[in-house]
Amino acid sequence: MSNHDLELNSGIGLGIDAGGTQTRWALAAPGGSIIASGHVGGLSALQMSNTAGREAVHATFTELARDVLRHGHPVRVRAGLTGFGGDGEQLQRWLAELLHMSPRAVTLCNDIEIAYLGSFTPGEGYLVYAGTGSIGAFIDAGGEFHRAGGRGVMLDDGGGGFWIAREALRCVWRNEDERPGCWQESPLARAVFDYIGGDDWSLSRQFIYAQERGEVGKLALAVAASAEQDPAAARILEEAGRELARLAKALTKRFGPRPVALAGRAAELHPLIAQSMRDALPSGTSLSLMGSQGHFAAARLAADPLPNSKHRPS
Repeated sequence: MSNHDLELNSGIGLGIDAGGTQTRWALAAPGGSIIASGHVGGLSALQMSNTAGREAVHATFTELARDVLRHGHPVRVRAGLTGFGGDGEQLQRWLAELLHMSPRAVTLCNDIEIAYLGSFTPGEGYLVYAGTGSIGAFIDAGGEFHRAGGRGVMLDDGGGGFWIAREALRCVWRNEDERPGCWQESPLARAVFDYIGGDDWSLSRQFIYAQERGEVGKLALAVAASAEQDPAAARILEEAGRELARLAKALTKRFGPRPVALAGRAAELHPLIAQSMRDALPSGTSLSLMGSQGHFAAARLAADPLPNSKHRPS
């Protein structure tokens, strides 16, 4: 069946899962089959607070729309955006204009809502999501959203990509305080400095303080790559797993035992993260690894929309 025929059969749904490091999209036909998918650069709804951020978000949306329209013309959009708190009129209008549809056909929510509905039905389990940041989420049977963590990288977000990057830089520079030049003996430090461009403090300072959090979070890739050679890197990843387990345990304490799903790109960095998280959870807890498929879940929700829900995190 051609894309044109699919469009006539009640329409294609576009799902968007926007995070700090990457924005993924997928097109789904009615019934849920995925027609196409792809990705562009990362974005956050928090960027809408300043002119440069708004320009960056619009540029990313423009690139996304261009890629999407090569494969089909969606009639509805379900977009989950990190940092989204409910005020999305401008974002909604931009997507509608770029995709040639009514703003009423664009539904925005937080990326965690999309990830939860891609893992569980309301009331079924707990989602722990580790991307640039981290959060524990539970949508109860009545549709209410409950969180643990997810307060942002300045306060916490333990176990997320930014947290892993920050812990690695802290480890490296504390060692340098005690033994200047010891970084040359450390696979972790060498990987970190190679990633940021050198061992001068000014480069680390510029990296951690002057970039978007998603860009900082990408350093976690270098940490994971050095874990087999450096016990310090392995310890950071193990601690990340324990931080993520804390989120699930907080929700379990409040709402009782349920299955736990772990999702997000940071959770996939290295097996040590999931292994450490599993070891830190209460005995008998079911833990499943969901991968990063939020854009597929969003596309299926757009293709076969559910009644309006009230489970929207902020």
